Amino acid sequence: MESSTQFKAVVVEKSGDKQFVRAIRERSIADLPPGDLLVRVHYSSLNYKDALSATGHPGVTRQFPHTPGIDAAGVVVSCESGAFVAGEQVIVTGYDLGMETDGGWGQYIRIPSAWAVRLPAGLTLREAMTIGTAGFTAALSIFKLARAGVKPDDGEILVTGATGGVGSIAVSILSRAGYRVVAATGKASDETFLRNLGASEVIPREKVTEGSDRPMMKERWAGVVDVVGGETLAAAVKSTRYGGVVTCCGLVGSIDLIMNVYPFILRGVSLLGIDSVSCPAGTRLQVWEKLAGEWKPGHLAEVVTEVPLDGLEEKIRTILQGGIRGRVIVKLP
Repeated sequence: MESSTQFKAVVVEKSGDKQFVRAIRERSIADLPPGDLLVRVHYSSLNYKDALSATGHPGVTRQFPHTPGIDAAGVVVSCESGAFVAGEQVIVTGYDLGMETDGGWGQYIRIPSAWAVRLPAGLTLREAMTIGTAGFTAALSIFKLARAGVKPDDGEILVTGATGGVGSIAVSILSRAGYRVVAATGKASDETFLRNLGASEVIPREKVTEGSDRPMMKERWAGVVDVVGGETLAAAVKSTRYGGVVTCCGLVGSIDLIMNVYPFILRGVSLLGIDSVSCPAGTRLQVWEKLAGEWKPGHLAEVVTEVPLDGLEEKIRTILQGGIRGRVIVKLP
């Protein structure tokens, strides 16, 4: 493919010291960063991190102009390393995609081939992006819960932030895997949505933190998938049963975890960090294969909203305000 080939992409540019503007621009293959793998992107998605990048948040992106999009699914155009052949379908999530490396909100990406995973049988490109980083993070959380020994008959599993991208897919996967899921949310109107995903019970998020001023709370959870952090995570740890496991993958509540060590030394509770960015390739492939098979979310159509590139503006505002339910995917032209 000619390096001068033109394509459409969302480009975020700096305008003044702290001002940023976004627009759909024409770019060329030559503008893309170095890499041995060139992919024609068919679908991407919108994550909270993408919205931060799109608004110039320095904790995500520092180099501009920039194309966000930490998720991409598409077809290999060329691969200099020989790891892939032209025409293969691939998924790219994590690593530096969409952060400092131009991401999936453009029709083409160029990356190191080590960042890509072959699309497993059982998934379409669209389904892969409905799952995306959010679903992969949810599945990785459950993968670690299961590997730590939490079984379906051990008791209830709490999912916090349950209507969001990670939470909603975690509810669906856990239900399919046979766990009894309790979904916590601040959106009472979404109870039917969460029950349709497989939640056995839906509770207001305030219920999770009720009594959290005490050193320890009444034991309830066999395991927890927490996507909120802060006070919610502390309360979840304090109310987890003896030998239970809590996973942590989010910080929308707070980056701070203020609590004592009693749950760890008196109840043997484990707190596991979930990192979907630098997850080793072997584990990444195992998780994607589970997502294409036994853990494939059963209600993908119910958790997804599809938008074109020019439909992202409204969704960026909405996700920053905490108003997104489920997943938003982007169909590239």
